[in-house]
Formats: sequence, structure tokens, C-alpha cells
Amino acid sequence: MNTPERLDVLIAGGGAAGLALALALKQAAGHALSIAIADPTLTKPTRGDARAYAIVAGAQRFFASLGVWDAMAAAAEPIRRMEITDSSLEEIVRPLLLDFTPRPDQPDTFAAMVPNGIILSALLEKARESDIALLPTEITGTRPDGARRIADTATGPLRTRLLVAADGRGSRLRSAAGIAYYGWPYHQTAIVGTISHSLPHEGVAVQHFLPSGPFALLPLPGNRSSIVWSEAPDIAQRILALDPDDLVAEVDRRAAGRHGIVTAIEGASAFPLSLGIARSFVGERLALLGDAAHGYHPLAGQGLNYGLRGAAALAEAIMDAARLGLDIGSDTALGPYETGRRPDALAMAAATETLNRLFSTDLAPVRAIRDLGLGLVNRLPAMKQRLLAEAAGGSPLAPRAFRGEAI
Repeated sequence: MNTPERLDVLIAGGGAAGLALALALKQAAGHALSIAIADPTLTKPTRGDARAYAIVAGAQRFFASLGVWDAMAAAAEPIRRMEITDSSLEEIVRPLLLDFTPRPDQPDTFAAMVPNGIILSALLEKARESDIALLPTEITGTRPDGARRIADTATGPLRTRLLVAADGRGSRLRSAAGIAYYGWPYHQTAIVGTISHSLPHEGVAVQHFLPSGPFALLPLPGNRSSIVWSEAPDIAQRILALDPDDLVAEVDRRAAGRHGIVTAIEGASAFPLSLGIARSFVGERLALLGDAAHGYHPLAGQGLNYGLRGAAALAEAIMDAARLGLDIGSDTALGPYETGRRPDALAMAAATETLNRLFSTDLAPVRAIRDLGLGLVNRLPAMKQRLLAEAAGGSPLAPRAFRGEAI
């Protein structure tokens, strides 16, 4: 479609959060808002990487409201139970410290694993069917211009009432707007890939804490699981340089027979890990979304889910302002997004940082205290159910779309 010189909402970044925001706004506003997404990767024949994500129940409801969950569900694998264990690599026995299982009166799954490529393909296909301008270009700079914000591209400037920076942890637009970003690298690298194993996983997700960092087995269709394995960067490089048989053997050691014997691995790759959060989620006619606003350690599986929570919350704030006749790029319109999302994001950052520091150690006194604490939590069903409900995105503070309500 032809792109108007003046837009209502311009989203820089065509990842899951940016695409979900565009679809939510288009569904709620129809032709009342002109919406565009700018991302040079939009024309790639295949998008995504080897990662798979645990899409929580609230995010599933959000995707369903956008009309994309059915396309994802065919490739999804429900998580029916989560187990947490803690021991060194050399220990033979891995006692169960904490497990999460829905109550009989609840749905039997609280999340489902979906490959990254499936998520992006479903969202992009829906965006193509909608009246959303898809611009295969990068926004290289931005500046306020009265009642608009100018976004510079290789094909010329675009003017928009609201610019959404969904351009990743190293966001250029966040830097151009002078918004500080606080955080640090973890000196850990996540090794990800898809493994095949000899026994069925029965929908069980396993998070095993090793001194080097967590090792997760996350169920996929068939006798397959996604792994997310944290190691020191130099060790991760050596592991990925192994020949295929030796790499499988290293994964098998860490899986410790939980789903039988590991027989193969596909798509092994590495991602550096870090923690970061923006000083503010909004600027002058600017909103930060997804990794541009916050980045977490993957041990809680909430990175993408929190990006989607942000997309649902920002769509909610924009539409509430539009229905009241307010300027959707104004401080008044964006205020609820800032006050609603940043405290929640800070709490998740603190939680993941604490857990990573607490578990990425082999000090015997620390291990004894943390194992005792997990054991106590495991004996408190009400507390476990509250934690489960919050992780699944169903709390009263979650965005309306996560609770199954209209934006």
C-alpha cells in the first residue's frame, strides 16, 4: 500500500511486540488510525531463529484476540508441568525442589512452547492482510517536530504523531532520544537449539540450576525439546565448536536422562545475556517497547511475554486516549503506559537478577539456604498457585487483552 507522509503511529521494529502492537491498534481503531511498521528484515523469506518461546496463557489470549493464535497453535506444545532442580553437574541424583502443576479446576496448561519463526510468520501474515503499511527500511534517526516526530529513513523522512521504538536492546532511537539505559552483561552466553530424545517429555518443562547457570528443557511436539543453556562465554564458544556427536554428549550430560537419551541437536547457536532497563519508557512523542525498554535473563521465560504485555498495554493507552479525543502522542496519552508498565518491568528485572545470582554459584551455604527456601515454597500450594497465575499473565494488573477483554 502507499505510505502517507503523515502517520498516526510508526513502529520501528517488526519483531513480535511491534507486530502485535500494530495488529491490536488496527483491530481496535480500523481506518481511524494510519499505522506503519519499518524494519529492513520484513522482506526476508524466512524470519526468526532457533529459539522457541513459552507463550503464557495471557499472551495466548492476546494472540487469539488478534486472530493469530490458531496459526501458532498447530506448532505449539503445551507445558503441563514445570520442575525445578538444583545440583552440580557431577551429582548423580537431582532431587525435585519445586514443581508447578495447575489445580484440577484450572486449565491443564499455563503456557505453550512455540518456535520463534512460527510466531513471527503468523503475525506478519496477519499484518499483510490488514491495512498496515510494511516498510522494508531502517529508521536511522529521529527528532521532535511540534505536533509530530520526524523519523529519518533511506527513502526520506516520515512524520508521525507517535513513534514506537521496538528496535531491540541496542535501540538507536532510545539513544537518539537521550533516554538512559541501565544494565550490565551477565558474562553468560545462552546456548539454544532443538534436541531429540528417546523418551516422551509428557509436557514437562525442566529448569535445572547448575553453578554456571540454568539449563532448561522445554517441550516441543514429538520427542523433541528446546534447550536454553547458560555458560561462560569462552566455554560456550568451545562447546559450539565441538563436532556434532560431542555436542550431543555434552547436552546429554546436562539433561541427565530426564527424557531418556539425547540423540540429536539442531540449530545450535549462542546469544549473549544481559540485564537492562530504560530510565523511562516514554519520551517526546516516543514510546519504548519490548527489548528497547527492558531486557532480562531468560531463566524465567518472560522476555517475550513482557514484550507482548507492553504491546497490549501501549495499545490500550493509545486507544483510551483516542476515544477521548486526546492527542495519542502526548504525555497525557502515554502516561498510563509509563506508570503501568515500568514498575512491573522493574520488578521482573529484580526477580531475574536475584534468581540468577542466587543460583549461579556452587557455594555450599548458599545452596543449602536456597534449596531450603524452594522446599518451603513447594509445600505452600496457595503461594505456588499465586506465582503460577502471575507468571501466566492473568493478574488483575495485567493488560485487558491478557485477561481476555477488549482493548
